[in-house]
Amino acid sequence: MARNDARDKAPKTIDLEKVARLIDALERDLAKVQSGSRDVQLLRDEVETLKNVLNSPIRRPHWVREGLHGMRQAIENGLETIVADGLKAGQYIAEIGRILGM
Repeated sequence: MARNDARDKAPKTIDLEKVARLIDALERDLAKVQSGSRDVQLLRDEVETLKNVLNSPIRRPHWVREGLHGMRQAIENGLETIVADGLKAGQYIAEIGRILGM
């Protein structure tokens, strides 16, 4: 039986300092957004959740990874609304991808 080498590899280590800087920047940008749209609120919720994970005394890398995926998905799903509200969506999606090693 052939092995799935991708599945057997350990996940890439996540630089928590980069994640914290990303969260800070996104939080500052979201504070400037006036929209109360569902998409923007979902992104705010994802940012707050990931911020709580980073501030937790017990840091689980898979929680951070899942939080980053959730943020990226929230940005992609609300792309039109978020871009219309002045958020630099592409920049954040690219940075999340770099952090996750995508």
